[in-house]
Amino acid sequence: MLVNKLTQGIATFLLSAAIARTLGAYSLGQYLLAVSYYNIFVNLSSQGFKTLFTREIARSPESTAVYLISGTLLQLFFSLVGYIALAIVVYILPYNADTSYVCYILGLTVIPFSLSNITESIFQAQEKMHLIAFSTVPIYIARLLVMIWMMPVTHNVEHLALVIAASEAIILAIEWVLIIRIVQPKWQIDREFMWNTIKAVQTLVAIEGMGIVAAKVDVLILSLLGNEILVGVYGSVMQLIQPFFIVSNSLTLAAFPRMSKAAALGKEQQQQEAEHIINILLCMGLPFLIGILFHGSELLLFIYQKPSFAEAGIILDIASVAIVTLTFSQVCSYVLISNGLEKFNLLEVSITTVIGSLAGILLIAEYKLLGAAFMGLIMSMSSFSVLAYTVHSRIFPIRLLKIFRLPLLVSSLMLIVFLLLQRMNLELLPQIALAVFAYTILISSITLQKLGGLAYVYKKISRIK
Repeated sequence: MLVNKLTQGIATFLLSAAIARTLGAYSLGQYLLAVSYYNIFVNLSSQGFKTLFTREIARSPESTAVYLISGTLLQLFFSLVGYIALAIVVYILPYNADTSYVCYILGLTVIPFSLSNITESIFQAQEKMHLIAFSTVPIYIARLLVMIWMMPVTHNVEHLALVIAASEAIILAIEWVLIIRIVQPKWQIDREFMWNTIKAVQTLVAIEGMGIVAAKVDVLILSLLGNEILVGVYGSVMQLIQPFFIVSNSLTLAAFPRMSKAAALGKEQQQQEAEHIINILLCMGLPFLIGILFHGSELLLFIYQKPSFAEAGIILDIASVAIVTLTFSQVCSYVLISNGLEKFNLLEVSITTVIGSLAGILLIAEYKLLGAAFMGLIMSMSSFSVLAYTVHSRIFPIRLLKIFRLPLLVSSLMLIVFLLLQRMNLELLPQIALAVFAYTILISSITLQKLGGLAYVYKKISRIK
């Protein structure tokens, strides 16, 4: 699952950089806007079903064949509804005809992606997630290479959207070839199952739907009150923060089982587990934030090769500050789920979406890109406030001094490193390489010290051998 997620994230980042370099900010804005609408409607029409199907198939594996056929039919219906709704929304909104066309084409991906959720739910429930990576990773890589080759030839985004839709259909076909090897389909429709599933999935659909709207509302408001060029520049800025969020999401997800077990052992154990993962994330996030503040504009110019992107360095600086609050939000969200309090997650995302939307309309209308950056910061603070307060008042106190002690030490030392490298007047890449090397040495030293020193670690390794 991690390989699948990282491959998808890296491919998305490289594709965005290639579009910006080859086709420009306007085309990048078209692509990112189409992806935003696709993400919203695919989440609304499928992601709640995927969570429900995975849980229920894991509990009742004997019903897998019913889920495969009746679940696929049910998912097909909702994916068609989702695509029609996407097309209607895009048609009503005042976008340019070429931008709307890109949204229509890329929106077709809702259908194969939603259908593949059924097969992937079965793979996950049966703990055969390697089959998901086997089906997706080669296609993601091939898709990226094809699109990079196509851009200088076709010079439009419509063909890229077609490639994405076709690749998801190929993934669906591969997964069906694999699934029929481990599941014997029952070619009959269970109407009672379908009706019960619709009733059971409503809360999960609400959570997934509100979550994705909250994540994409800044792009949508910017597209309506600004234009595709602003969306392209803003999206390119946010892409630079994505590597940290990919890693932090993966680490938090990896820690989720331990947090779930700790929920049965008492508040103190939960507190220790939550503080430990927040500590790790901040030890990565704060130095990453310092690096962005020092080299954000240079990185934008280096990656996108256009001065207009480098001018958005202040937007990157503001958006990067949200790393701190979103780190707490991620962990607190899983803590609430571990304790069966996911209703507060739904409350949080509802509050954050409303506050963010109102703030975005006011700020983006007046300040455009700068307003979008502040809107994202406000939303991250809203999420942090609701989730952290809920955990603090209902489960265990959040000890900020204890949490920040080590991350602040690491950040202070890395600040000194960046200041020294700046005085050396090196090129961008050597500075980044040396900073990464210094960070690696620093974290390795702290880890060794926490493990008991080099002699203790050597002794443990010798005993294992």
